[in-house]
Amino acid sequence: MELTDATVLVTGTSRGIGRALLAAFAAEGATVVGCARDEAALETAVTEATTNVDTDGHVEGVVADVQSEQAVADLVDTAIGAGDSDAIDVVVANAGVNHGAPGEMPIGSEPYDRFDDTLATNLRGVFAVAKEAHAAMPESGRLLVPSGSIANEPTEGMGAYAVSKAAVEGLVRQFSVDVAQAATIVDPGMVASDLSGPGGRDPEDIAPMFVWAAAEADAEEIDGERVDLRTWKRATRSR
Repeated sequence: MELTDATVLVTGTSRGIGRALLAAFAAEGATVVGCARDEAALETAVTEATTNVDTDGHVEGVVADVQSEQAVADLVDTAIGAGDSDAIDVVVANAGVNHGAPGEMPIGSEPYDRFDDTLATNLRGVFAVAKEAHAAMPESGRLLVPSGSIANEPTEGMGAYAVSKAAVEGLVRQFSVDVAQAATIVDPGMVASDLSGPGGRDPEDIAPMFVWAAAEADAEEIDGERVDLRTWKRATRSR
C-alpha cells in the first residue's frame, strides 16, 4: 500500500507508541488523525509531530474516549473527511490503559471497577474503533492492534491488563475472518511506557514496524496473524 495521500487513524496518540506513530506515518506523506482523552497532551503531540515532519503529510488531533461509541463514530467521521479519498486506509487501534503498577496487580486482587475499566478501553474500545471504521475502509485497508507476549505468556502481577491483551488478540483474529480488510496483531516487544513498565525500547524505534505492517507487509500473510520483531527484522533485513 502506498501511504502517500493515504488516511491513517491512530488512537491513543498522547503518549508512547501512538505519539510516535503520528510523526512516522506523516513522514510517509499520509494524513494522520490521532485521538486521546487528554486535550493538552494531544495538542502537544500533534504540534511536535507537525514540527518534526517536513513532508506533505498532515497531522490533526481529535479529543475522544474510545469507551464511547458515539465519540468513536464522530472520530471516524472526522478521519473520513480529513483526507482526499473519503476513506480510511489504515487504522491503528492503540489506545490502552493499565490502572496499576506492572507486576503488582495479582488477578485475584483486581478491584471490579479497575477490571471493568481496563477491558472497556483495551478490548471494547478496540472493538468500537474497528467496528465503526471498517465500513469506511477499502478492501486493501489494514487494521493494526498492538499487543505483546503477555497475551499468551502469563506474567505474575499483570492482572486485567494481561487479560485484556489476550482477549483483544482473539478479537483481531475474528475481524480477520469477518471483514475484507487485513487485521493484524503487532507485537513490538517491550516498549518503554507507563503501561508495561520501564526498560523497553523507545517508541520511536519501533514506529517503523507499524509503518511496514501498514504499507509493505503482504496483506494475506499478516491477516489474522501476530507480527513480531523477528518477523519485521527478517522482512527488512536487506535494507
